[in-house]
Amino acid sequence: MPVVAVVNRKGGSGKSTFAAHVAAWCARQRLAVMLGDVDRQQSSRGWLRRRDPALPGIAPWVVDQRNVLRVPTGITHVVLDTPGGLHGFELARIVMFADAIVLPVCPSMFDRESAAACLGELKTLPRVAKGQCRIATVGMRVDGRTHGAEVLRAWAREHEVEMVGMLRETQLYVRALERGSTLFDVAPSQVAVDLAQWEPILQWLKPVLLPPPPAEPPRREGILPPVRRAPVLGGRPLHPGQGVLA
Repeated sequence: MPVVAVVNRKGGSGKSTFAAHVAAWCARQRLAVMLGDVDRQQSSRGWLRRRDPALPGIAPWVVDQRNVLRVPTGITHVVLDTPGGLHGFELARIVMFADAIVLPVCPSMFDRESAAACLGELKTLPRVAKGQCRIATVGMRVDGRTHGAEVLRAWAREHEVEMVGMLRETQLYVRALERGSTLFDVAPSQVAVDLAQWEPILQWLKPVLLPPPPAEPPRREGILPPVRRAPVLGGRPLHPGQGVLA
């Protein structure tokens, strides 16, 4: 089950906007996707309640008998929207489950410094260091009339992290999210510029979200192939009192 986590310690960095769009893109590919909010406020759940039932479905967490949030049955893909201030054990726990982490960062000095601190901690974690959890950054709310894009690219080079895309500052995101939708739910002709900005981001995500099927081992006559068992993610909490992947 591919898991993409959207992480940044600083609030207002565009994590929820980015996570909602990745989940909506997955839904458009007919993937059984869950958008999980690791924050206790569960703001993503509120956005999902505003989503038109006619749009491709995105599942929220389900609550079990112990009042613990879990991945619903049948879900094949998970997108996690994480809270600000994530560090230490809670950050390490997200990395334990994630196949990829996207760090949205805005051009301001405060945003870059916060993202750099988060990135530095992520690089110390074993799954990231071994390449088992991929990391990339995305520029958010980039004003094309400024040097914001150049500043972010220079920041990414300095911190040796891939900057896979830049998303411009536009009210189209605000209007769509207020209706419970995303730009992927709008007629492409109305948002062509913005969808083009998503292309390199999606190209980076596709090997995680749409991995090629494993190669079948060559069969020897008279020998049955081994039984494939579905992977199980351990049922450990993602956040104290909050979700678990199981």
